[in-house]
Amino acid sequence: MGKTSVLLVGFLFSFLVVTVQAGDKYKKYNDPSLPINKRIRDLMRLMSLDEKIGQMVQIDRKVATPEVMRDYKIGSILSGGGSVPHLQATPQEWLNMVNGFQNGSLSTRLGIPMIYGIDAVHGHNNVYKATIFPHNIGLGATRDPELVKRIGSATAREVRATGINYVFAPCIAVCRDPRWGRCFESYSEDPDIVKEMTEIINGLQGEIPKDSRKGVPYVGGKDKVVACAKHFVGDGGTTRGINENNTVIDKHGLLSIHMPGYNAAIIKGVGTVMVSYSSWNGVKMHANHDLVTNFLKGALRFRGFVISDWQAIDRMTYPVHANYTYSVLTGVQAGLDMIMVPYNYTEFIDTLTGLVKNKFIPMNRIDDAVRRILRVKFQLGLFENPLSDESFIDQLGHQAHRDLAREAVRKSLVLLKNGENADEPMLPLPKKSSKILVAGSHADDLGNQCGGWTINWQGGSGNNLTSAFNKVTVIRLHLLTPFKSTGTTILKGIAEAVDPSTEIVYEENPEFDYVKSNNFSYGIVVVGEPPYAETNGDNLNLTIPLQGQYTLYNVCANIKCVVVLISGRPLVIMPHLEQVDALVAAWLPGTEGKGVADVLFGDYGFSGKLPRTWFKTAEQLPMNVGDLNYDPLYPFGYGLTTQPLNATRYASKPLKTPKSQKHAVSTLSIREKGPVQSSEMLKDLLRKNQQNSESEITTGVDIRFSFRNCSLKIGQPKIILEGDDTGVIKIKEIQEPWDWD
Repeated sequence: MGKTSVLLVGFLFSFLVVTVQAGDKYKKYNDPSLPINKRIRDLMRLMSLDEKIGQMVQIDRKVATPEVMRDYKIGSILSGGGSVPHLQATPQEWLNMVNGFQNGSLSTRLGIPMIYGIDAVHGHNNVYKATIFPHNIGLGATRDPELVKRIGSATAREVRATGINYVFAPCIAVCRDPRWGRCFESYSEDPDIVKEMTEIINGLQGEIPKDSRKGVPYVGGKDKVVACAKHFVGDGGTTRGINENNTVIDKHGLLSIHMPGYNAAIIKGVGTVMVSYSSWNGVKMHANHDLVTNFLKGALRFRGFVISDWQAIDRMTYPVHANYTYSVLTGVQAGLDMIMVPYNYTEFIDTLTGLVKNKFIPMNRIDDAVRRILRVKFQLGLFENPLSDESFIDQLGHQAHRDLAREAVRKSLVLLKNGENADEPMLPLPKKSSKILVAGSHADDLGNQCGGWTINWQGGSGNNLTSAFNKVTVIRLHLLTPFKSTGTTILKGIAEAVDPSTEIVYEENPEFDYVKSNNFSYGIVVVGEPPYAETNGDNLNLTIPLQGQYTLYNVCANIKCVVVLISGRPLVIMPHLEQVDALVAAWLPGTEGKGVADVLFGDYGFSGKLPRTWFKTAEQLPMNVGDLNYDPLYPFGYGLTTQPLNATRYASKPLKTPKSQKHAVSTLSIREKGPVQSSEMLKDLLRKNQQNSESEITTGVDIRFSFRNCSLKIGQPKIILEGDDTGVIKIKEIQEPWDWD
């Protein structure tokens, strides 16, 4: 009996040990079959105060090590502008670095993975050989949300190629004054365009399921990343466009102009929102509890996490960092969840810990912040796949992405002037000419055409910025072989576009007499702003740099010329207009300069529309569409169109409909060798169809289009359109071709 008892006790002890060991291995928060909220609750009940506060900290990679991640339980790392492993780091080197930091996080008691963030504001712009897309101002000129969505998807794949899973994009500021140094980061002065361009979030994160609750973050796969809507809120409306300044506007103005993009982003499931350095009516946004907690988290029901901007906690006082305890207390109480420290993380952790332990900040505020951060991490799939996926390495600078960027450049170009009258247009240019002159500081310079936030925070001039690419200072070109590099300057794009017999002469700053004496067929002048970002771009004058003005005059005073402006905003151009035969706003097109040549030489037509008002003088600013005494040089939405040189005329035939039908329905058969690229071209087709109609179709429908362009691809010869009761014509369906006389 005694022996049996001993055996039984031994068996029970062994059973308990095995059970405990099994329990140690199974953790609810690591079970992907459970709902995310259950996983969050399970993990948070296990977390200590220092583990929770660690999750609220984001540090720069310059101070990060696996040991720092482990010892301080850091929740996030970022690469600030120019913070890279080294200037020409490969995707594999990036990926190895990120995984090294992640292994430090996974070695902590609870193994909570970190999330790595980076500014990818026009492609993966910090990374060597990445595809650099046009900046947002150019994308706003396209009026094409579907294009922007595709750009978001391509950007996500390039970011994933380097092992990164979080981007500080999109910027959905509504720039109301182009003197602001961040105006090129804004899609438009019009909040409706900005709101529609939040479609990029669906590209970055994936399309949110229709049955999702509003405000809950969503990330749709391993090829997607967490997005960040920024900068909340009103950063584009500061006085005189001064960066990080005060936005003076009533609540109605704030909500109607600067807020719509955020509501749209939250509906799309954006994972994070970054707060602005700026103030609203004198109150720092990083201290604004009413807007961050009550409105963003409350009224808009945002359930992702709110992140500060770079060192924004320090900048809440003047001098900077003058009262750090006050800044941490005020910022966290306002509703900040993650703090972009980025360097003095020990001071921040000690300060916040002291404020919580001394009950200045309640524990439920810390729990709210951590719950939001964990929600995003679980939704991203970090707990299941914390280490980077090497299968995306070949996506960086992928040719398909470069082709997409080239398409975006084409659609972003705005034609402001084309000859002295419509009967004698300068554009499109002939590809076959005896000799053409290309001039200007931006014609053969990838850095200049990419602008700020390219490899470095401020960007930089030159052709070694985005790839190994040698600049040519004086050149006579007869193109024999294609140029091979990650990125193409506008000059190289021109060289590839023209007929092989055409001689191209490139002089960056030609003298007056040189141009006059060389019998050029015509000139292409490419000038504009130097690269800049943020406060360094604040500018009260907005004139073309002096050397650019000299070049423009020397060329255009002597020969027929096209001026291509490379800039992050409208510039003062009125004094030069008389000399210029054609004027193109190319914004900051990125690495694919061929897109400019595609349209200059008529392979594609101009279709872009001004996303902002083009002023006559800087003294008129701020001036936005709808203002009293609105007197622009070119109004918001302006943009001349051209058809591709290879396009033929169209034919159309009306489709009879019953008299009882309320709305007009027409069938158009479009015979084009090139694409119909703009709503204006489609509108013209509709007008002529109505004028020629002998059917019962209503001809009184007011043909209007929203900001979207209609891009109809080759091989779609029959399009059925219908009008609704607002008078807007919409594509109803596309059918097979049909025949008629």
